[in-house]
Amino acid sequence: MEVKMTTRRKLLTHGALAGAAALAAPAVARAQAPIKWRLQTYAGAALSEHVVKPAVDAFNTAANGQMEIELYTADQLVPTAELFRAMQSGTIDAVQSDDDSMASPTEVTVFGGYFPLALRYSLDVPALFYKYGLKQIWEEEYAKVGVKHISAGSWDPCNFSTNKPVRSLADLQGLRVFTFPTAGRFLAQFGVVPVTVPYEDVEVAMQTGELDGVAWSGITEVHTVGWSNVTKYFLTNPISGAWIGHFFANMDRWNEVPPHLQVLMAQCFDASHLYRQHWYWAGEADLRVNGKLELTTIPDEEWAQVEAAAAKFWDEIAAESELKAKVVGIIKQYNELMTKAGRPYRYS
Repeated sequence: MEVKMTTRRKLLTHGALAGAAALAAPAVARAQAPIKWRLQTYAGAALSEHVVKPAVDAFNTAANGQMEIELYTADQLVPTAELFRAMQSGTIDAVQSDDDSMASPTEVTVFGGYFPLALRYSLDVPALFYKYGLKQIWEEEYAKVGVKHISAGSWDPCNFSTNKPVRSLADLQGLRVFTFPTAGRFLAQFGVVPVTVPYEDVEVAMQTGELDGVAWSGITEVHTVGWSNVTKYFLTNPISGAWIGHFFANMDRWNEVPPHLQVLMAQCFDASHLYRQHWYWAGEADLRVNGKLELTTIPDEEWAQVEAAAAKFWDEIAAESELKAKVVGIIKQYNELMTKAGRPYRYS
């Protein structure tokens, strides 16, 4: 019988080769599942194609498989008025909305959406948030209720689009209008009747006569979402020169996201705000000239009553709390400076 001997030299040689082979073999890493988020916007399907989908698509591409945001449009998962509670509880992870529409329980909610006549132009919003301190106030207020305020942006102005002409304040009497809670509260003193319907039902409500008009947006959105098919007139007097809208997230879910993806998300959302600024700015002018609706105007001397009522409304809000007084104070300070600066910051 042949006896096979294993020498120490052979053992060392074979062992070394085996070790080298093991080191050379590619490591089999277990792929980590991407982080999944659900984000619901206040916007309907047609509008979301402009105001949020490009930002979500860009993020999902740049995240390179590490994270994916699933986008849902108005009322798809929860009604718009329940967006805040759903996000706070973690039912959904993130929201694009104004404070007012999603029924935020914070001190700053009344200023979201369209705070009457507080803003003249779209650039007023980022100036107030990033130069005058509103960003810090919003971040602190939302952190108290378990929500991350990611960013604020300036979107379209707010004008009336109606099925009958509005050429005087008297024409507002009894007008049933789809609008924001705070705007409705303010406009009620002029006889406007605020009516709440789901966003996607507005067009049908206009056709059935449940609504006489909308005071929800500028003329760009009216054409984009089809409301220009069921309204005839556009009032050039603005309730506000820009909407204050935001991106928010559940704080716990936000903290679970790696810092580099947090930065990426914020940048993509900021790009969305930038897109909206030039899309609305150009669209508002173009569609006044080339759109379907007939323009109407309430004379300046009569509209001055609305401006005076807005100033009184600001003071009423300021009296409600110390924080609200602080925000109103900032808005007043800003507008006073813009007026003193004159053209092009303020024309009157």
